[in-house]
Amino acid sequence: MDLWNIFVAFVLGLVEGLTEFAPVSSTGHMIIVDDTLLHSKELFSSEVANTFKVVIQLGSILAAVIVFKDRFLSLLGLKKMSPDGNGPGHKLRLSQVIVGLLPAAVLGLIFEDYIDEYLFSIHTVLIGLVAGALLMIAADWFRPGRPKVTTVDQMTYKQALLIGLFQCIALWPGFSRSGSTISGGVLLGLSHRAASDFTFIMAVPVMAGASFLSLLKHWQYITADSLPFFIVGFISAFLFALLAIRFFLKLINRIKLVPFALYRIALAAVIYFFIL
Repeated sequence: MDLWNIFVAFVLGLVEGLTEFAPVSSTGHMIIVDDTLLHSKELFSSEVANTFKVVIQLGSILAAVIVFKDRFLSLLGLKKMSPDGNGPGHKLRLSQVIVGLLPAAVLGLIFEDYIDEYLFSIHTVLIGLVAGALLMIAADWFRPGRPKVTTVDQMTYKQALLIGLFQCIALWPGFSRSGSTISGGVLLGLSHRAASDFTFIMAVPVMAGASFLSLLKHWQYITADSLPFFIVGFISAFLFALLAIRFFLKLINRIKLVPFALYRIALAAVIYFFIL
């Protein structure tokens, strides 16, 4: 494999890792960077390029598992973990995470083929970037003055379900899973950090399930020739996601969502006026 292929794999992994858990749309950034600059489909084939984007998501998932390993072990009953914060004495339950996952999982299965065929383009991503930005601005402007829920251990089943419904919006490419769910959580009275924690915890089974199902359908495209391409992208996505998650969680309660929203609008404007 030549150096250009390695470079493309590294850059796409970097984009995936830095944007997967930030409220800026990793799918949108991947489509924009790849379609306008890197053209990974020309290196092997469109099938290999699409499978590659599934594989590098697994790198980001692994990073989230490492950051939240104690929480996941607690959810699975493999580690005792005291409730975090001063709310009611219960811990976040696995059943609450499942309740949050169900709406997007059901709609994703129903509309998967339609989304893949009609919504993966720069034009639809632009719509998602701007619409998601407006939701994020609204969340910061109209949120309760003081968060009622400061940690995920204080969440109710109703809040988990409603956040799950917000996650359905992110089925539109460019909207951003974390942008929609964090915004929904903030509007429901969660702190930005609590909403982010729940978003990232939900993201692991959602992304892992979707990635593994896609891999089962496209396993034949991972060949000896393309394997180094996949490995470089996976490692790159893992390392940059690990850095991005830790940095984002330290930052989000301070800067809130509006700066990310303004970035999304500026990015959409640049693409519209200078690329399209």
